[in-house]
Amino acid sequence: MEFALGDEQSAIRDAVGDICQRFGPDYWLERDRDGHWPTEFCAAIAKGGWFGVTMPTEYGGAGLGIAAAAMVMRTIGGLGAAAVSSVHLNLFGPQPVVVFGTPSQKLRMLPPLIAGEDRACFGVTEPNVGSDTTRVKTFARRDGDRYIVNGQKVWTSTAQQANKILLVTRTTPIEQCARPIDGVTLFYTDLDRSKLRIREIEKMARKAVDSNELFIDGLEVPVEDRIGEEGQGFRYLLHGLNPERILVSASAVGAGEAALTRAVAYAKERVVFGRPIGQNQAIQHPLAECWMRLQAAELMMWKAAWLYDAGKPCGVEATAAKYLSAEASFETSTRAVRTHGGFGFAKEYHVERGLRESVLGLIAPVTQELALCYVAEKALGLPKSY
Repeated sequence: MEFALGDEQSAIRDAVGDICQRFGPDYWLERDRDGHWPTEFCAAIAKGGWFGVTMPTEYGGAGLGIAAAAMVMRTIGGLGAAAVSSVHLNLFGPQPVVVFGTPSQKLRMLPPLIAGEDRACFGVTEPNVGSDTTRVKTFARRDGDRYIVNGQKVWTSTAQQANKILLVTRTTPIEQCARPIDGVTLFYTDLDRSKLRIREIEKMARKAVDSNELFIDGLEVPVEDRIGEEGQGFRYLLHGLNPERILVSASAVGAGEAALTRAVAYAKERVVFGRPIGQNQAIQHPLAECWMRLQAAELMMWKAAWLYDAGKPCGVEATAAKYLSAEASFETSTRAVRTHGGFGFAKEYHVERGLRESVLGLIAPVTQELALCYVAEKALGLPKSY
């Protein structure tokens, strides 16, 4: 069993770290204030080839695994949620295309994503469905060589910037299906704004990366933009969910580590009652606990990534990694604010932004409560509760 980083992982960390150093905390503070899309950062990531880290080499990618992508996202995670969210969908979102797309679809769809020329958004969640994706109401009706799509999506990130959408629909009403997972169809197609109304949602954090509600009215999707067989889309979608949870876990670990670094640095330099506050156990002990939580979460994340890349089942581990890293990141971000005392409330110290952003990991891409339900069922064999 090997715990040291390999040469490849170290090279990825250093190369992505060099890019991240050019976009320090003041850059992301400004994006948090003005809400401008981080164009320069995304261009630098694309130029470095990191959008294609997991993509097949024959389409311009690096052909590496999810563990490599996790190292990319762990490193970017130290910059915060806006940096992570501006790039992570391009890393995990196309996995159904990679696995189930035809050669002609891969040739058409993947190179522009890798080059950063295309930006995809993820049309899955709906207002009255939540995590029960089999119950989506958005419907695609076959009409000759195209589908006509009508419906609604919510919490679709980057739709203001995207020109493509990975869209989950029903093509057979659930009442007519033998199982709820049947009748769901997946498309990767143009985001035709003449057939969609996109409304941005104001939110707690991550102002630079938009979240949206989509109203779809007569969107025409060519048959050649359907991924795999009609009615099998839910199964294809699962190939993107475990990588997503692993990469979300990696980025949360990176964010938590950045918060811990800021807290420790402040504890060393802040002098009260004639001594640095970091000399007090009331400061030391919580920070030490945060370090241990982050270490444990990271180990589970790497285990899940290894399992995925080895072609082994990893749903439980990916879900556990997401849960542990979200908890560790939130607790550490909270502790970073408390360590800074009153200054933790000031934006210029960059820890209050980290606290606001860390809340997202507790509710997306799956809530902590539903993660516990899943682990209880799949790891412990307890009756399904949802």
